[in-house]
Amino acid sequence: MMKKVFAILLLSLTAAACDSNTTETTNATPSPAVQVSPTPAPSPSLEASPVTTAQWKAGDKVKVTINGSAMAATIVSIDEKAAKATVKVQGETKERTVDLAAVAKP
Repeated sequence: MMKKVFAILLLSLTAAACDSNTTETTNATPSPAVQVSPTPAPSPSLEASPVTTAQWKAGDKVKVTINGSAMAATIVSIDEKAAKATVKVQGETKERTVDLAAVAKP
């Protein structure tokens, strides 16, 4: 008899714990302090940082990474808005436009 009472008590407590309390969720209003406004994820900026663009100027001798290999080059011009540099690679006649991230000190 005691086992049956204990089993019923255990089942009723388990059922009560699993029941969702709908009256609290529908009547409760969230406080303004709890509400969080969605913020957009930070997107990477296409513009180069001022430190990166300030260190290079036309005529500087640099190393440029093109297709995975580093080549010696000279900066012809820099487009800070597009974060690109026009360089002339040593041993080539044409000029190339590369990202400023691909430009390094020689």
